[in-house]
Amino acid sequence: MSTMLNGAKPTLIYDGKVMDAAQLERVVHGFAAALHALGLRRDDRLALWLPNCPAWLIAHLAACQLGVMTMAVNTRFRSAEVEDVLARSGASALLYWPGFLGIDFDAILADIEVDALASLRHIVVYREDGKPVPRQVSGRPAHDYHDLVRFDALAIAPEPRADDGCILFTTSGTTGVPKLALHARASIADHADIVAPAFGYADPDTTLLQALPLCGTFGHAQAMAGLRAGARLVLMSAFSLERALDLIRDYRVTRLNGADSMFEDMWASGRAGDLASVLGGGFAAFVTPDPEDFASRAEQHGLEMFGLYGMSEVQALFSRQAPGSPVEKRAHGGGRPVAPAAAFRICDPDTGALMPVRTAGELQLKGPSMMREYFGNPEATAGALTADGFLRTGDLAHDEGDGRFRYLARMGDSLRLGGFIASPAEIEAYIDRHPSVETSQVVGVDSSRGTVPVAFVLPARDAAFDADALAAHSAHGLARYKVPVRFVAVTSFPTTPSPNGEKIQRVKLREMAAELLRERSD
Repeated sequence: MSTMLNGAKPTLIYDGKVMDAAQLERVVHGFAAALHALGLRRDDRLALWLPNCPAWLIAHLAACQLGVMTMAVNTRFRSAEVEDVLARSGASALLYWPGFLGIDFDAILADIEVDALASLRHIVVYREDGKPVPRQVSGRPAHDYHDLVRFDALAIAPEPRADDGCILFTTSGTTGVPKLALHARASIADHADIVAPAFGYADPDTTLLQALPLCGTFGHAQAMAGLRAGARLVLMSAFSLERALDLIRDYRVTRLNGADSMFEDMWASGRAGDLASVLGGGFAAFVTPDPEDFASRAEQHGLEMFGLYGMSEVQALFSRQAPGSPVEKRAHGGGRPVAPAAAFRICDPDTGALMPVRTAGELQLKGPSMMREYFGNPEATAGALTADGFLRTGDLAHDEGDGRFRYLARMGDSLRLGGFIASPAEIEAYIDRHPSVETSQVVGVDSSRGTVPVAFVLPARDAAFDADALAAHSAHGLARYKVPVRFVAVTSFPTTPSPNGEKIQRVKLREMAAELLRERSD
């Protein structure tokens, strides 16, 4: 049976244990056999609600063998978010780790509406504490992951096809709930094969620290490229700065991607010498206001850093700035697409006309790493694509004039929170469930911790405003990074007339929120 490994011989290292390529192939085939025995077939969906552990990759690779799609679920998600992605993906099976970080994932599942689990037929439980798995979870048959990976190799199964659905990533726009970007097997495999040599993952003795979450395209693209190139992947289920530095030193990690804040913390730790084996890496500027200063300071610690660009719809590591180039060029997000067949252009968002060099406009992309569709949402898919097949990214960028582009900012109101893109509309919709809320508006404000959300609330008629109650409500159903740092009661939102009626002035709300945070810090 053909696999996503394509004959490569990667090694997984996790919690001090090493899994070589032969062992990996055996358990992948075993888990594929188990999924097939449970009735999963081509185009079914397997939801993975796991952190970075071998089980995530094993289940993902096994699903790919059967043409089963993986629904990547963030472990930070709580009841409202998990309910949403399970329902809209129509997941047939769920693999989760109930005791991870001491979080009561069983209680989160129990809090999900029954209708959202209508398509769910099986639940697979992964544990590391040796505790027994119950026969049922949320009214579904439950299975022990460790039993399933010991299945005999699959004798008969459909051969995977290039156009098989492979993985669904949650993404978001400025309105509505997050969309599900579906990638085909070919887009994942082809992109990995292009990324590996471009980023040095195919070099002998390459070792990658897999600290970036596999549930997001940033971590997934790195992992798949490493697997396809036969690299060593050192997995971290939960990020700890001290542990990351230990792993980099002990396993002589050679390549490293991450957020600027992660690298800043490493330097501030006083253990920057532990990075001696790292040859360089890409970074996303989530916190630093000056990428050039960041890249210059990185050189003082022996690291040559370069800017990246990617998104769920085209995968991470879509483009990169060139190592060896001057800091003023390589420090900024964007760069040259890594795939020879990929292309970009900068257009006027209203007319579609091409913008002159170094003039800001909407970034549009095309290439082999692009998603197949927004799953279950043909209207959104059609709206995201131009007539000639370019993706409208919603990002502001300009053409550098030498085959590179520079990312400038999001054009809309999406927020980058905790390293993830979040939709204000999604946060607002959950806040509005509270009986004391008539409606709300959420905006992002820059702070020393990066961008943080602030919620402005119109209380319901005759309802008392209680900021603590709203914070607790939000924390119950939303990932922690989406919970607003302030809830502010208002009698109305600032508006301005528009051809289509009154429009809320989100810029004004952002100014108000920034002032409130400044007052609190004074």
